[in-house]
Parts: sequence; structure tokens; C-alpha cells
Amino acid sequence: MIDLQNPSHCPTLDEVAEYIQNPLFPNFCTDIKTKYNGKEKLEFSSCSWEHGWNIKFKKSGKSLCTVYPRETYFTVLVVVGRKEKESVEAILPECPAEIQELYLQTKEGNGQRWLMIDLEDKDTVYDGLFRLLDIRAQR
Repeated sequence: MIDLQNPSHCPTLDEVAEYIQNPLFPNFCTDIKTKYNGKEKLEFSSCSWEHGWNIKFKKSGKSLCTVYPRETYFTVLVVVGRKEKESVEAILPECPAEIQELYLQTKEGNGQRWLMIDLEDKDTVYDGLFRLLDIRAQR
């Protein structure tokens, strides 16, 4: 098993998938690449909030989301900025209750909300996350 806290070994996407041990992760990566032509980049974060290796997905150089690996699930960070706010708030009533609640409970700072969405299953939260990513991909 890889050590995601070790900055001297950059893991592969396959090693991260092995660490997470959830078939949703490779499906998520495939969906990002297929739907948005997204490119992944593994980066080491030394900040105390989310220390360790993470995966940033970008489309045409613009950030779509950041994935934080966990054992049996993963967390996806989606930033809703000033450009996305109006569009996100327009679709929010159609999103799953978990995403609505998360959005409303996340404090806005510098015109942004940083939504940390845990994914374990391909369910309504997964679909709601992709609605948010659709908006990010358009901006």
C-alpha cells in the first residue's frame, strides 16, 4: 500500500485507486476525462488542512476539481466562485439535499465557496456533483 503522506514518491493514478479501494474512483476519473476532456495532475500538498497527495483535474488549463483520496471513498473539492455562483444557485433546488445543505452551510470567502463532497457510491450526490462540474467547465 502506498503512503500518500510521503512527498518523495509521486503515486500513479492506479496506485491511488488501489489505496481508495472503491470502483467508483476509476469510473469518476473516466467520466471526467470523457465528459470534459479533463487532464489529471497529481500534486503533493504540504498544507495542514489536507496534507498529502491529491489529484487536480483541469480542462483547458482551468481547474475543475481536486480529489482527496481516502480509504474506501474520496472527497471532491469543487470551488464555486463569483462566475459560477448565479448558475449554481439557479440549479441548487434540483440538486440532492446533501449538496443543497453543503452549499448553504459552506461559508463564502473572497466570493468563493469551497464544497468538499464525499463520494462512495454512484448516486444522486454523484449526479449533483457533475451538475456543478458542468457549470465550472462552461466558465
